[in-house]
Amino acid sequence: MGSVARNKQRERAAAAAAVVETVDGGLAELIPDRERPRGWTLLIDGAPQSHVDLDDPAHLSFEYQRRLGHIADLVAPPHRPVQAVHLGGGAFTLARYIAATRPRSTQQIVELDGALVQLVRRELPLEAAARVRVRSTDARAGLAKVQDGWADLIIADVFSGARTPAHLTSTEFLAEVRRALKPGGFYAANLADGPPLTHLRGQIATAAAVFPELALAADPTVLRGRRFGNAVLLASDRELPVAELTRRVATDPHAGRVEHGRALADFTGGATPVTDASAKPSPSPPAAAFR
Repeated sequence: MGSVARNKQRERAAAAAAVVETVDGGLAELIPDRERPRGWTLLIDGAPQSHVDLDDPAHLSFEYQRRLGHIADLVAPPHRPVQAVHLGGGAFTLARYIAATRPRSTQQIVELDGALVQLVRRELPLEAAARVRVRSTDARAGLAKVQDGWADLIIADVFSGARTPAHLTSTEFLAEVRRALKPGGFYAANLADGPPLTHLRGQIATAAAVFPELALAADPTVLRGRRFGNAVLLASDRELPVAELTRRVATDPHAGRVEHGRALADFTGGATPVTDASAKPSPSPPAAAFR
């Protein structure tokens, strides 16, 4: 084998190697995607956090991220730039998606783990044209710095040790979200829970205390309380595009269901809103959740 061929082989092997690094939140691993030459999955302490394809940032691999992507698609007419805030950065997957599908959008990422931010910036750099500002601070503290009525879309996807911190689950937190949203803006949250779905029901009741319009998208087995999983909550002060969201979620590779209106109220089952005084972190996933 010639030297050029050997060098290319080494380059391919290096490109396929996992990147492992300790960050503030634990052990971060960037695992190469065998089916996508520049695709990577981010894990923190073994829990999958994000998937990114640097060649195709509009590709969303994770089920819950596709649902968040549907919401980003529906917040405004196609291709129109938006102003978005991402609470929780991960590998910047949704910010990349919006930059690709809505060029000239202005975005802010708030991510507490500064070491993770540096890892992602170094190994999975953003496109030069992406108008994305990253703040390494607590999600609620960063949200407080967003000016009133600035955002078309706020996405909350914050996990510490696979659990959403308690101070991001309350009516006081959601009041800050609504303050930072434009009239008619969307709030979308990635929520994780399992049977008996106490946390999820409480989060719906909490959102209903702040926003008049709600919808919830999830795998039917999660909604029936048969397994631990993700549900995406959508909230706004305007009528939601429920029919189109339902169509998109139902035609996903892993089809889901959308609940809203009376059905969602019935699902909540009399749960009461969470306040700062009563807030708790979301439940820990079972040991088998990521196997």
